[in-house]
Amino acid sequence: MTRILIIGQGLAGTALAWRLHERGVPFLIVDRGEAVTCSKVAAGLITPVTGMRLKVSWRFETFYPEALRFYRRIGKRLATRFFFPRGYVRLLKDDTERQKWPKRLRESDVGPFVHPHTPRLDPAVISLPHEGFQQRHAAWLDTVTYLEASRHFFGDAFQTAVIQPGDVQDDADGITWSGQRFSHVVWAQGWQAAQHPLFHWIPFQNALGTILTAKADLQNERRILNRGCWLIPRADGTLRAGSTYEWQFTGPHTASAAALTALETKLRNLLAVPVELLDAQSAVRPIIKGKQALLGTHPSHPRVAFFNGLGSKGSLRAPWLAKHLVEHLLDGKPVDTEFDLQGNT
Repeated sequence: MTRILIIGQGLAGTALAWRLHERGVPFLIVDRGEAVTCSKVAAGLITPVTGMRLKVSWRFETFYPEALRFYRRIGKRLATRFFFPRGYVRLLKDDTERQKWPKRLRESDVGPFVHPHTPRLDPAVISLPHEGFQQRHAAWLDTVTYLEASRHFFGDAFQTAVIQPGDVQDDADGITWSGQRFSHVVWAQGWQAAQHPLFHWIPFQNALGTILTAKADLQNERRILNRGCWLIPRADGTLRAGSTYEWQFTGPHTASAAALTALETKLRNLLAVPVELLDAQSAVRPIIKGKQALLGTHPSHPRVAFFNGLGSKGSLRAPWLAKHLVEHLLDGKPVDTEFDLQGNT
């Protein structure tokens, strides 16, 4: 019998459930049902050229085509739109970036992702709009709509419950939880896996991230903008802006006043129009030190699997990684050494 228990319905667990569904493999996905989680707060940004170093995102050429096909296919299946290819304008924020960018542009891997024309921005809306570039192959995933629509589609294969590690038993023949039997369990619960006794050796380095919801008259500007912080215009006239990285935090949803003030300042410096702040949401990103993600089975418990540590790139990487994990569990395909849980014991 192959039936898989997935613990956590974030970006990782949801992509895994869809991959199993596409293979015709039964599963049960169990989630705490919390209103605010990392995956629900997540920006959902997919951008090729990222970070302070203005480098192409790691393995973008592998992850992006898979994500594009996956989200389009699932969107059609659900008759729901949650994946939006968008123009993405990166404005250079300081002299360091201004000096670095011409060198980056000459690198062979960067050029294909850069639009040949300088983006035109309205200086009445965007402060200092003239120095920057527009990226190709950028997109935004509306994570809340995607996760909610997926949960409804899964129907009886979804359950709300809080599962503690001791609630799940494994033996030579399978997994037992709540009187039900499974062939495997996959822990895909995000930052909370740092407290799991079977995974105590994984070097989690979680960070609290905060995203603002605000209102501003962008005068029909629909592109994603970034200078110091990113900004996503939404169809309802609001915008989302973020984000922060707090390595020391007091609670999973409590941002520091300093972090909030710094983010608000960056947003106001990006825009030349008045900004009304509506809300701020914070959640913990699951980050594993030195890794882009980890997945695979436990070295001493072959029916217990792990899928975690996607950090801020979950929207981009989850589809490919979920497929890779399913191929490992069902077909015996070796796990890529970059992500192999057993290579990090």
